[in-house]
Amino acid sequence: MRGAKQLMSITGKNKKNIPNVLSIAGSDPSGGAGIQADLKSFAALGCYGMAAITALTVQNTQGVCGVHDVPAEFVRAQIDAIFEDINVSAVKIGMLSQPDIICHVADALEKYKPEFVVLDPVMVSTSGDPLISTGAIEALKERLIPLADVITPNIPEAEKLSRKAVLDMEDAALDLLSLGSNAVLLKGGHLKDVYACDVLAIRGGGVRMFRALRVDTPNIHGTGCTLSSAIAAYLAKGERISEACEKAKIFLTNALKSSGELQVGHGHGPVHHGYVCDRG
Repeated sequence: MRGAKQLMSITGKNKKNIPNVLSIAGSDPSGGAGIQADLKSFAALGCYGMAAITALTVQNTQGVCGVHDVPAEFVRAQIDAIFEDINVSAVKIGMLSQPDIICHVADALEKYKPEFVVLDPVMVSTSGDPLISTGAIEALKERLIPLADVITPNIPEAEKLSRKAVLDMEDAALDLLSLGSNAVLLKGGHLKDVYACDVLAIRGGGVRMFRALRVDTPNIHGTGCTLSSAIAAYLAKGERISEACEKAKIFLTNALKSSGELQVGHGHGPVHHGYVCDRG
């Protein structure tokens, strides 16, 4: 009994303020993207990860061959279960393929008002498979983007959202602010440049560019999920939007550089979220 009391005392004394971060996204059974990538990113960056699953996918590193949407009411029930019991420091939103799911998620965010919301408007997988319906894109624009602190579209997603070709990264990022989010991080990964350049536009805060030498690797599965979940983790840890995006890009770049240490699949392999743990 005395030992038990001593253990409880030590546990309480050493308690750390570890942020709780919720991912609302689809599941990737191969582990490289979606919920699985989010949870790995949260853990690597010192956060406690939670998940509300919106879809079950049949996929691996070579592509997606099936999607089973979770009923919208069940998605909402998962979110309610989290917020009614746990203090949520930040929310990351990924794959939402149907309008009714988007509306239920938006209703939940309006009710619980989490401090930070990072929205990755997932529309197409790394292998080129569509992951969202046409109606869902409009619901995303009308209901969810205005609730987001940061949205993280790539160039094809930006063109779908704005219905315009991206001719200039800065102009496109500023234009997307009109959809209602506080900030837009437009990712330039689809550009064939020596540098991987992302542009951050913040409402009332100007524009900033993040540049990093492009990592020559086929292991790009889940890069968008990893970046957006890292941003959510850094926001939960107290970083401002600009610094959270900068640090998240560094985290992703290093995870890409370390991806060759993994041996996963025969297509686009995953990034190495755990490289931080490997190096202490």
